[in-house]
Formats: sequence, C-alpha cells, structure tokens
Amino acid sequence: MIKTLIAAWLLVISLTLGALALPTMAAAQIEFSVTIAPPPVPVYEQPAIPAPGFIWVPGYWYYGPYGYYWVPGTWIQPPVVGLLWTPGYWGWSEGFFVWHGGYWGPQVGFYGGVNYGYGYPGRGYEGGYWRDNRFWYNREVNNITQVHITNIYSKTVINNTTVNRVSYVGGPGGLTVQPTAEEQRVAHERHTPATQVQLQHRETAATRPDLVASVNHGKPEVAATAKPGNFESHTVAASRAGGPVPVHARDLPKPQAPAGAPQAPTGAPHAPAGAPKPPSNAEADYQHQQAALQARHQQERDALDQMQERDHAYLNQQSANAQKQAAIEHEHRQQTEFLQQRQASEMQSLRTPAPPPPQHAPPPLQHAPAPPAQRAPTPPAQHAPPPPRGEPTRP
Repeated sequence: MIKTLIAAWLLVISLTLGALALPTMAAAQIEFSVTIAPPPVPVYEQPAIPAPGFIWVPGYWYYGPYGYYWVPGTWIQPPVVGLLWTPGYWGWSEGFFVWHGGYWGPQVGFYGGVNYGYGYPGRGYEGGYWRDNRFWYNREVNNITQVHITNIYSKTVINNTTVNRVSYVGGPGGLTVQPTAEEQRVAHERHTPATQVQLQHRETAATRPDLVASVNHGKPEVAATAKPGNFESHTVAASRAGGPVPVHARDLPKPQAPAGAPQAPTGAPHAPAGAPKPPSNAEADYQHQQAALQARHQQERDALDQMQERDHAYLNQQSANAQKQAAIEHEHRQQTEFLQQRQASEMQSLRTPAPPPPQHAPPPLQHAPAPPAQRAPTPPAQHAPPPPRGEPTRP
C-alpha cells in the first residue's frame, strides 16, 4: 500500500516537473519555475583573480535534467567597461520557485537578498567600482594576492559572512527582503544579458554529475574556479554545505509534533501533591492521534528508505554510470521532499484542544450581595468533577 502511494506521488511529480521547465514569458527576467526549493548557498573560498580587469561572479544553484546543480563562482571579464554584474536569484510565485536571470548594468539591482558573499552581502555591491575606465577592487572581499594590481582600496562589508545562507526569497523558509524603489528602477532599465562565456560556463557545469545537489548534498567539489569553463585546475571545493539537503528518507529527522502541541505526561503514575493534573479526555485523545500519526509517518519513511536502498543496490549491481546515478539521486530527493512536505502538512493539521475553562472562577453576580446579617450560611463544597472539555475537531 505504501509503495503504491509512493509510486502515485512520483507519477504526479514527474508529470508536474515535465511542464515546469518551460520558459515563463509573463515577467521580465523570469526564465522558468520548479516546485522544489533550491539548496542553501555552500561555504567556499574565492580563488585568486587571474588578471586585472576581471570581476567576480558568485556561484549559484541552477536547474537541469537531474535537478539543482551548482554553477561555480568564477572571475569574468565584463562585456563593456563600466558594467557591473547583478546575480540571478530564485523567487517565489504562486506555489513555484522561479529563476530570475542575472544581468550586466551600470548599477547592481535586486538579487533577492541572497548573501552570495565576496561583495554581494544581499543588497548592493561592495566588491568594487569603476573610475576613469578602471575597476577599483575592494581588497576586503576580493582575493587579489597573486596579481599586481594598484587600483585597490579597503572597505569592510557588513554581513559578508552570515549564518543564514538561504538561496531564495519568498515562500516557505525563504528570505523576506523586498526590492527598494531604487532597485525597482534599476530592474526596469536596459540591461546586458550574461555573456556567451558565462553561458558556456553554466552549460559545462550541467554536464558534471558531481555538481548535482542530490549527489553532493549541497557541498560541491568544484565550488569556484579561477577562470570560466576551467573545472580541472585552480578550482576550490566547498568547505561545507550551507545547510541540510535531505536526499534520502534516512536523512530526515524523526517525526515531531507541531510547536505548541500538548505533550504526553512523563511523570510517575502517582504524582505528588501540587503536581499538574493528568490530561483530560480531550488532551488524551489528541495525544493518541498524535502518537498514531507519528508512528504512521515513521513507517512511511522506513518504507521509502528501503525502496531507495534497493535502488542503490541495483545501481551497484549494474555498475551504473555517473549520469544514471545522478538521475536516481534526483528522483530520491523528489520522493523525500514530497513525503516530508505531506507529513508536515498532516501534522500541522492536528488542532490543539481549546484551553480549559477556569476551575475556580466565581459565577458572575446578577445582583448586589445581601448585607452580612441576611446572608444564608454557605453550604459545604461539592467535590464534583469539572465539566468535560469539548473534543477537538479532527482533521
């Protein structure tokens, strides 16, 4: 039953993704859209500049036949003196992640607030500027140690490194940065698209299975290159992934209850005086539903893990090539993320029982109290149980 459900999910995903790689012409600079979020930006060092006149273009996640793959950062010669590079970025629109392509222009525009590093802290550009047809380099964010360059200066960049390495804006878990009025103006100006050298650099990266996110788990072996298209020498590997990239069901954490949900009691059977009261019928029912859902979720993850392990065993028997392995790992990531999203939605749909009414609040007075001399004696307290709470609405 579980395998049948997983197969149905894969069919839906494959049909959906088949229609998602189409170009989107409704908005300027939007190239295509997908349903899976891009991985975080990995941590890597910048290689030394190869010669004067080059400008750093940061690496980014792009989408190809095997899912997201890393396009290494590299040094690029601008197409025209006086132009700066605005990196592309992933945004969110109506349930899809859309890619906004980068461009060259006299000013750097909006790139989603993504901290690409090395002069691109998320807003603006601090890597250098043009003056008298020469590019002046900020030595604080550019590796210009192996080349003799005199047109340099020093300026500390705030947030050059950050814990948050999210690579997209908007949507679940995305950045919340909005373009300024100036950035909107820049976006509507005339731009120069990526050069042919940049496009060839990206196309070469697409042919390398080791750059696919589901293969390298967000930590590419070639994170940056000294020159575009050269992936064999003067390259830099990522020191670590920018965040978790779950590819297989075993990579997922154990199913957890949503934040704020009541937890099952863990104390002794006979609580001492003054201890919290045991859960009411409604709370016990909620905890039972929660435990049952967590158990089912773990069973689904175990079943998916077993199926993915069978795929790995088959690939080993067949001595599959790198392209076939990358395709299978991409499929595994789709399976895993789809299962994770559905399970999170189911767990969140469990509603927390309404808080109990006050146990010792006096009833509201309808009339002024009688004088002390005329009050009737107070009857002894009736130790009746509190009224039961309403049962929570089941999803």
